[in-house]
Amino acid sequence: MKVLAIIPARGGSKGIPRKNVIPFLGKPLIQWSIDAALDSKIITDVVVTSDDDEILELSRKTLNVKTIKRPKELAEDDSRTEPVLIHALESIKNIKYDYLVLLQPTSPLRNANHIDKAFYRLKELNANSLISVCNMEHHPYKSFRINEKGFLEGIINNDFPFSPRQELPKTVRANGAIYIIKVETFIEKKILLTSETTFFEMSKENSLDIDTIEDLNYKG
Repeated sequence: MKVLAIIPARGGSKGIPRKNVIPFLGKPLIQWSIDAALDSKIITDVVVTSDDDEILELSRKTLNVKTIKRPKELAEDDSRTEPVLIHALESIKNIKYDYLVLLQPTSPLRNANHIDKAFYRLKELNANSLISVCNMEHHPYKSFRINEKGFLEGIINNDFPFSPRQELPKTVRANGAIYIIKVETFIEKKILLTSETTFFEMSKENSLDIDTIEDLNYKG
C-alpha cells in the first residue's frame, strides 16, 4: 500500500508575510509538517508543492522529501486546494498511490501519531475519506442570521438559540490538520468531503492553526 503526503505551501500570505518559512518554536513552520509526515508509520512518500523557490529549496534540504513547482495560477489568495492536489498527483509519474494525505503547514502541533491514528480509524471504518476535527467554541445552532428586513432569526429555527447545549446535536469543525482520502475516490470526485467521510477528533491545543502573529507566540 502506498500513501502520499502532500504539503501545500504558498509563498504569499497576507496575514503573516512569508508565513510558511517563518520560525515557530525553533524551526520553520513548514518543517513541522514535513517532520510529522516523515515520522509517520503509514506515509510512504512526502511531497511539498509550492510556487516559491525558497520554500522548495528549504524542503529539499530534508532527506526523502520531493518537491513540485506549482504554477502561479494555483497559488493565488483564492486558489482552492483540490486543483493543487490534482496538479501534484499528475506531476508524479509511474507511481500509483492508494491514499492521499493532505497536511497543511499551518497546523504545526499535528504530529505523526495523530496522522497514524487517523489513518487506522479510516481503515477500521472502511470509509472513503477522513477529516480531522475539534469541538466548536460556540454551537452553530445557537447562532442568528440577519434576514432581508434586517431582523435577527435563528440560523436553523428560533428555538435552538435558547435551547440548552446538551439538547442540541453534537457539532464539530474541521481544524485543517489532516485530510485523508482514497486516491481513486479523489480523482473521480475531486472533492475531500464525500458521502462516506469519517472524522478524527483532536484537542483544541493540537488544533492550533497559525493565522495571525499572535498565533506564533504560542509557548507550548
